[in-house]
Amino acid sequence: MSAEQVSSLCEQLVKAVTVIMDPASTQRYRLEALKFCEEFKEKCPICVPCGLKLAEKTQTAIVRHFGLQILEHVVKFRWNNMPRLEKVYLKNNVMGLISSGTQSILEEESHIKDVLSRIVVEMIKREWPQHWPDMLKELDTLSKQGETQTELVMFILLRLAEDVVTFQTLPTQRRRDIQQTLTQNMEKIFSFLLTALQQNVNKYRRMKTDLAQEPKAQANCRVGMAALNTLAGYIDWVALSHITADNCKLLEMLCLLLNEPELQIGAAECLLIAVSRKGKLEDRKPLMVLFGDVAMHYILSAAQTADGEGLMEKHYVFLKRLCQVLCALGSQLCALLGSDSDVETPTNFGKYLDSFLAFTTHPSQFLRSSTQITWGALFRHEVLSRDPLLLAMIPKYLRASMTNLVKVGFPSKTDSASCEYSRFDFDSDEDFNAFFNSFRAQQGEVMRMACRLDPRTGFQMAGEWLKYQLTAPVDTGPMNSKTGEGLCSVFSPSFVQWDAMTFFSESVISQMFRTLDKDEIPVNDGIDLLQLVLNFETKDPLILSCVLTNVSALFPFVTYRPEYLPQVLSKLFASVTFEVIEESKFVMSVQAPRTRAVKNVRRHACSSIIKMCRDYPQLVLPNFEMLYNHVKQLLSNELLLTQMEKCALMEALVLISNQFKDYERQKAFLEELMAPVAGLWLSPEMQRVLSDPEAFISYVGADNKIADPVLEDPSGLNRSRISFCVYTILGVVKRARWPAATEEAKAGGFLVGYMPSGSPIYRNPCTEQVLKLLDNLLALIRTHNNLYMPEMVARLGETFAKALDMLDVEKNAILGLPQPLLELYDSPVYKTVLERMQGFFCTLYDNCFHILGNAGPSMQQDFYTVEGLATHLLSSAFINLNNIPDYRLRPMLRVFVKPLVLSCPSEYYETLVCPMLGPLFTYLHVRLSQKWQVINQRSMLCEDDAVDDNPESQEMLEEQLVRLLTREVMDLITVCCVSKKGVEHNTTAAVDGDDDEAMATEVTPPASAELTELGKCLMKQEDICTALLITAYTSLSWKDTLSCQRTTTQLCWPLLKQVLPGNLLPDAVSWFFTSVLKGLQTHGQHDGCMAALVHLAFQIYEALRPRYAELKAVMEQIPDIQRDSLEQFDSKLLNPTLQKVADKRRKDHFKRLITGCIGKPLGEQFRKEVHIRNLPSLFKKVKPSLETDVLENEDGEGLTALFEP
Repeated sequence: MSAEQVSSLCEQLVKAVTVIMDPASTQRYRLEALKFCEEFKEKCPICVPCGLKLAEKTQTAIVRHFGLQILEHVVKFRWNNMPRLEKVYLKNNVMGLISSGTQSILEEESHIKDVLSRIVVEMIKREWPQHWPDMLKELDTLSKQGETQTELVMFILLRLAEDVVTFQTLPTQRRRDIQQTLTQNMEKIFSFLLTALQQNVNKYRRMKTDLAQEPKAQANCRVGMAALNTLAGYIDWVALSHITADNCKLLEMLCLLLNEPELQIGAAECLLIAVSRKGKLEDRKPLMVLFGDVAMHYILSAAQTADGEGLMEKHYVFLKRLCQVLCALGSQLCALLGSDSDVETPTNFGKYLDSFLAFTTHPSQFLRSSTQITWGALFRHEVLSRDPLLLAMIPKYLRASMTNLVKVGFPSKTDSASCEYSRFDFDSDEDFNAFFNSFRAQQGEVMRMACRLDPRTGFQMAGEWLKYQLTAPVDTGPMNSKTGEGLCSVFSPSFVQWDAMTFFSESVISQMFRTLDKDEIPVNDGIDLLQLVLNFETKDPLILSCVLTNVSALFPFVTYRPEYLPQVLSKLFASVTFEVIEESKFVMSVQAPRTRAVKNVRRHACSSIIKMCRDYPQLVLPNFEMLYNHVKQLLSNELLLTQMEKCALMEALVLISNQFKDYERQKAFLEELMAPVAGLWLSPEMQRVLSDPEAFISYVGADNKIADPVLEDPSGLNRSRISFCVYTILGVVKRARWPAATEEAKAGGFLVGYMPSGSPIYRNPCTEQVLKLLDNLLALIRTHNNLYMPEMVARLGETFAKALDMLDVEKNAILGLPQPLLELYDSPVYKTVLERMQGFFCTLYDNCFHILGNAGPSMQQDFYTVEGLATHLLSSAFINLNNIPDYRLRPMLRVFVKPLVLSCPSEYYETLVCPMLGPLFTYLHVRLSQKWQVINQRSMLCEDDAVDDNPESQEMLEEQLVRLLTREVMDLITVCCVSKKGVEHNTTAAVDGDDDEAMATEVTPPASAELTELGKCLMKQEDICTALLITAYTSLSWKDTLSCQRTTTQLCWPLLKQVLPGNLLPDAVSWFFTSVLKGLQTHGQHDGCMAALVHLAFQIYEALRPRYAELKAVMEQIPDIQRDSLEQFDSKLLNPTLQKVADKRRKDHFKRLITGCIGKPLGEQFRKEVHIRNLPSLFKKVKPSLETDVLENEDGEGLTALFEP
């Protein structure tokens, strides 16, 4: 290798790098240059001399960076095959570059420093400490040369800690060697870091005021910053003794640096990491030094200075860090202070609370919210919650909350000091809104804790604020509401105050009733407030909504003074019919559409009445007649209320009627209440409409073409009649019940006998009424399902072609798109008749299934014994499923099939549940498999030129729907088959969280995941058993992480275990095992899924391998499997005489065997493997295991002094 060769190659490389980095290069040129450089790195034997030549100081930064990259590539990928002398040559030259091969600290590019430190760390990872024992000494020597070298040494130490401890990017044995050696030398390393920090800070402080010395001062400042960054990488994991050594010298220095503008953020970061440390309480005690006078003084003065200098991003970031430091200090105090500990409440606790309160009253909403969790911990603490200083803080905290609950600070506005800060923290108003809602909920929690300690103060403040709001003039602000002239919008100053006050009073009053004894409740004050609220009149829907919440919050006082109940009822009933325009001037068909705010008030009033009747039925019972007459009067006018409102009022009546505790009386009442519904529902006209899709489309007006889609709606009344019937049946089925106490039920005539198990059998007073309406309900469901047949969809009128589509609100919820803020209240509920029609179909479909879902729990055996129920359901709810879209199938499974099955007594499993679920599960498996096949093909065919009439948003929606449907189906199967011990089911959310939610990585399924009685019954029937197993195991490779993890941990093994005693076909066993491995291929990149699937594969292999040699054949097909290792695993498994190795070791061995089929994230799939060899053991001799590569140390280089300095 001659110098000319190196020079000419370097010239070519410089040209290539220039072409790559030149924006003017053509694509072809750039690719050629790139290819040349990559091939050079991979194949050229003279990489080291070329890299060193290109890295010389005389080259441009881009070229030097490329030269250093070549050297890094050599160390990462060629090190194992390099001769020893070449390694020494490279290492000496790299150390030479640090010593004299870079520009000075202020001139050198940061990417050059970064790559240089990376090269050294890569060598350390391969050779230290065994072959390079003096590495730390060499670094120390380098750092004595000056600031430039010291900074690079800091970078090396930080990068080493990150690779070894934080990211753990190297093999276990090497990691252990390096980490243990670091730990042994930690005292030296810490002393080096602290000395460097102290010396450089002192020099910087001395020189920074002298302009002539400015560059030197800046250099010292840079080293100080690097030292702080490096410390931050170590403080997190080193023994706490290093942090608290020397009378907490490190913490003292960090506190001092909080007042040094250039270094304060780094110092605060280090302080935060130190104070957040977990570990033995004994070791953490020295951290209490931070409550001392000196530390407190520095922390508080730094906060005041940063806040006093106006809003600059740098200062604001620092304030956030300081706030986090105070929060972490509070957490440490709560952990260390206990009834059994010798730590005392610090003398500066009062000072700490004052400074903490300053953050809670800061204009930044983000800072305010950051303090809440710590306040909660303090108020909950067994010792501190009794401290007079903290108790004296409660009124101040509540006063601060009164301000903090007011929703101001939207980044797009300028109406509050918070807005400016929000512009740093939030991208949009929607972002801020979502944050504020969760912040407010958190404040509610903490306020309730505070009121537990001092309930009277909170109530008094709520009373004052409520009185103030009731007399304050209304200020609608610059934006008028579209609901009407002079009314508030959600941003109006008056509304945000009302809204905050309402939340405050609700939180503190409810807590007061929970905390105080009955005779301590300030009844007179409460009743006075209630009267003020009842006498307050407003025509503003948003404010009225707040007023209603206050009525509900104060309602418990009525239990002490029942004479106020009629007044409360009339206030609520007046709001049920609330309108902004006095009595609608239009006929029904062209009624001005109500806005969301008006609808909310009416709905709010209805739900307040229901809540009152549900929670205080005994109190309302004496006023039943008055209530009943009131409702009758409202119902007599068909146009006065919406169907939902009518039914809400009827539900309230049913709830009170449950208090009659007399079967015959309740039955007579329900008969009277439902007479109008029964008359309408069973009429020949309605029967014809409900059982014929064409007649139905025509009756509800979906075949019309409408000229004015906003005002004209000729069939609105027909639709509302159907809705009324369905809503009423639902309300009655949901609310009518027998008394909870068996004695009362017996006396009232509800008890009809006992089950074989001895549990009582009750009859529901609504059964007779509801069952006679059941046939028509099933007819309606059948008709509704048939509407989706292509020939029926074709009959929809021009205006209503999309009547069966999803509402936009539903689409947005599924795609996770936020609603525009203002629209929520100001827009009409349905803007056009098409939207009304969509809303009608959607609600009708859901409600019909809600009725069937509630029928089981409500009417029990009377429902389950209906003649031919299974056949009726199969021919109505489960008809034409092929054409039913996913968004309709989901609610059907959730609100009908799941509750029906769960509440079904085991006597009816054979006659009802199995005949229904068998065909359903088989169908769902076929349907989902086809949907996932389409999705997988779509992702394989992602070609840009594909002609696509399906826009991306639609594809996303469809894909997300398939995901949600999959979760629904798998959840249904799990609920049916597996007992819930230790297994959580949560599918109530409209959309099951994001796909990338954090997943637990340690997944050992609950040992008690056993099959339920129903599960066993289903598994006895061959066709259902097959459908369940195939669905569960196929679903493992569908691209939905959440569903995969749930199914793997909860369902797969219990199902398979049930069929193990039988004779499974070898092909079936291979298929189950292969399905799990395919799942690993799809989901291996997600730790949670990967752990669960590996565990499942291991269970199957261990249980079935002794009986089925075919499983070994499957294993042998795994890419890159080590045959000898597999033989070893197998022989241990098949030889029962051998002592069993610990479960974890067997599992780890198995995981290593199947590594070849564990999917990797896209970013790692094509990454070149880095191989770092283990060095001779530093510690005890380990028996060489068969799995380790025997040839690893074939060079026999056990020379500890490979890298003599």
